[in-house]
Amino acid sequence: MARAGCAVGMCVVLAGCTSDGSGEPRESASAKKNSATASASPSPSPTPTEVVDISPARLPNTRAQATVLIRDVLPGPADFGPGAVRRPPYESDPRRWPVLGEDCVWEQRGLPKDVLATLTRSYEIPASGDRGPLRLSAVVTVHRTPEQADWENAEVLEEMMRCPEQMLRSDELITDLRNVPASFGESGNEFAEDSLTELGSYTGTAEGLGGVNPYIWEQTRIGQFTLAVSAKGVKGWSQADLFDRLRDPHVGMRSRLRGAIERDPSEPSGGAKDDTRDDRR
Repeated sequence: MARAGCAVGMCVVLAGCTSDGSGEPRESASAKKNSATASASPSPSPTPTEVVDISPARLPNTRAQATVLIRDVLPGPADFGPGAVRRPPYESDPRRWPVLGEDCVWEQRGLPKDVLATLTRSYEIPASGDRGPLRLSAVVTVHRTPEQADWENAEVLEEMMRCPEQMLRSDELITDLRNVPASFGESGNEFAEDSLTELGSYTGTAEGLGGVNPYIWEQTRIGQFTLAVSAKGVKGWSQADLFDRLRDPHVGMRSRLRGAIERDPSEPSGGAKDDTRDDRR
């Protein structure tokens, strides 16, 4: 498929950025996204899934089904390596998600109509020796269509250009944000329709966080699903250390998602998706 992914192609539409991108992070999903902009704009062109042979019959149709799938896909603390524990609140409110406000401050709002379900988990590797407490997160979002999930990736670029400096919380700031997007087949991306790596600087003022340190947000899209992991660096942790802690959880999430939605070899192609009504409760 000859396609420059939406996350790259939308650069021209959003602000004429270069193809190597610059983008931004999302906190709790540990993330962010304002789908009001997306729903008001034309959607990216539909594209077939090449990474996973998705079975329509295995896709979630209701919020409840999507939430069960998300919890099956999200990693546990042990997936982040030795010493990782749950950081309270361990799971986000499934009725809300993070949105970057006009003032470049993250806030929680109700789920937009294009999102079937989303959930963020928070983790921590407690301070030890000369290393501060490392804060980590993982998030899975289920959109109603692949095109809507594609828009989520495109919004990362818009958010970074609009807010190169963002307030995650009153005591957490990310700056110097840049983004490296890769469509399927580009820059070693053989595992997702689109991949985004956000890099920047993280400043936490709480005791033990140690001033300015690296920030990483990694996100991939497979069909209507986006999967992301993030790390907020603290004293004693290098950028390479952060990438090492995020690698296995991210790979594991993609593997579990494939196992949940991939077509069984015995299943005929072109199977119709169950027409169960959406549970909007």
